[in-house]
Amino acid sequence: VSLGLRRESIGGLSCENVPHVLRSLATAARLTLHVEVIKGDNDHHRAEAAFKAVALALRQAVQITPFDDVPSTKGTLGKPRE
Repeated sequence: VSLGLRRESIGGLSCENVPHVLRSLATAARLTLHVEVIKGDNDHHRAEAAFKAVALALRQAVQITPFDDVPSTKGTLGKPRE
């Protein structure tokens, strides 16, 4: 996780907690997560972009495909129970 945050905090949120949340999510979900924000001057927008990118990637990873499964390359994600 490399966000390039420069400020001490964003609103009431300590900037050190932003990558901590992402790493904790990856650990708890047992997934590999690479997040690098390469552009942007505003820490709020950099953090927001990181969270939005992770959310979109997770949605894509668990979305059912036309083949009635999920796009897991290792076959570790199963079909949802009905």
